[in-house]
Amino acid sequence: MALKKLKPVTPGTRHKLVASFDDITATRPEKSLVVTLKKTGGRNNSGKLTMRYIGGGHKQKMRIIDFKRRKFGVPATVKSIEYDPTRSARVALLYYADGEKSYILAPEGIKVGQTIVSGPDIAPEVGNALPLSKIPLGTIIHNVEMKPGKGGAIARSAGSFVQLLAREGGMATLKMPSGEMRNVLDTCMATIGTVSNADHMNESWGKAGRSRWLGIRPRTRGVAMNPVDHPMGGGEGRASGGHPRSRTGLYAKGKKTRHPNKYSDRLIIAKRKK
Repeated sequence: MALKKLKPVTPGTRHKLVASFDDITATRPEKSLVVTLKKTGGRNNSGKLTMRYIGGGHKQKMRIIDFKRRKFGVPATVKSIEYDPTRSARVALLYYADGEKSYILAPEGIKVGQTIVSGPDIAPEVGNALPLSKIPLGTIIHNVEMKPGKGGAIARSAGSFVQLLAREGGMATLKMPSGEMRNVLDTCMATIGTVSNADHMNESWGKAGRSRWLGIRPRTRGVAMNPVDHPMGGGEGRASGGHPRSRTGLYAKGKKTRHPNKYSDRLIIAKRKK
């Protein structure tokens, strides 16, 4: 999928780079698989503002995605590739042989009319879902479970993937998108291939208004505030804020926030690249 450069007829289109949407084959979602998202405006259940810089935004319907792929042995036909406003990747609508319908994250290269299936004894082809114990070493995978039966949690955003490096003692070693290497139980499910829409990271919104469509309000810099409002506020003229930190004083660059005895430390073989 390619990006589309617009003619600079307005200031907003001068630097705009958007998806071409060549891969989209349907414009309306499956009604039985969508749910309307309620906007909060950053308020909690008592109406108090608890998250700043949230508000407005276009109405959205969330597609219910099957992250578990537990319909073993039932072949499914790809009916359409669709846009999902709540995620960066494309989604694929599946029609199962028994009449059920579901959405999955669309892998790169999947086509309408293609047949895919999940289960332990199937071919490791793009779109098929298998346990890690049955996937050949070196395979590129996505939508990987961290706990068996819980549903895919790793490598779900546009263009992301994980590589299966090794297996030993009931554990599979994965190389994460961050560069981290960690172990996962080899009974966890994963889908073959890379997540679609890899060019998403190269898109340029072009104007502030597009952030507003997404429900993102303007963010005020801490150094522009008064000392009563932020630790980096105040000062005569354009004084810098000292050490970058949050409004509550938590350092933003270099401070370790991970718990020193976190349960998953024993599963991590090599930490992510800094």
